[in-house]
This record gives sequence, C-alpha cells and structure tokens, in this order.
Amino acid sequence: MKKTSLLKAVLTAAALAGSVVAVSAVVIAPAYADVAASKALVDAAKSKGVVGEGNTGYLAFVSGGGDATTKAAVDEINAGRRSVYGQAAAKNGVSSEAAGISAYANVIVPKLKAGEYYQDANGAWVKK
Repeated sequence: MKKTSLLKAVLTAAALAGSVVAVSAVVIAPAYADVAASKALVDAAKSKGVVGEGNTGYLAFVSGGGDATTKAAVDEINAGRRSVYGQAAAKNGVSSEAAGISAYANVIVPKLKAGEYYQDANGAWVKK
C-alpha cells in the first residue's frame, strides 16, 4: 500500500462534562486516497452548500447524498476525523463521540466560512 499524502488534524483543548479533552495534533497517513484532493473536493462541496459540518464533528450532506466522488471524499475526511477523535478519547478517558462533539464546538464551528452550513444543537442545518 502506497501512502499518497498526510493529513494533519490539529485540534485544541476543550472542556467537556467536567473533564478536559485535550485533543492534540495527530498525523494520519491514508493508504489509498489523496487527502489533499479529497479536501479540495469537500471544500468545493461545502462552498456550494452540498456538504456541511454535522454537530457530531463529522461532515454530512446537507440534502441528498451527493455524487460518488464527493461521497468518497467525505468518507475519507470523516475516517481521518474518526481516528483523531478516537485517539483523543483514549488519551483523555472520554468517548469518541464526546471528543467529536468537543472538536465541533471548539474547533470546527469557529473556523466556518460565510455561506457554509453547519448543524445546530437540534440537528437543523444553518447557513453561516
């Protein structure tokens, strides 16, 4: 298996349910896909309102399922996030779900660009 690129996900510390979840920089090396190409594709889909940031810390389709290429890119980015959240969770004694929610609130939402979609606490899509 040939590693084609590296994905660096840098997340910051966040308070969560009385515990501090320190989410540190993690390097993930995917085996098959080109992460830079997937990121570019997802960024384009986000700017068109097709893909948004789900309140669980994962990318999701705002409506519909998107084409196969975009779905594969979303799946690849989400797999990287899943790995980062799992490592942060293990390090801090919390669930992966809690780490994802913490990253969403403290890292992802503050970095959203105007016009991008995100889910509010009730799961409704909101355009920034």
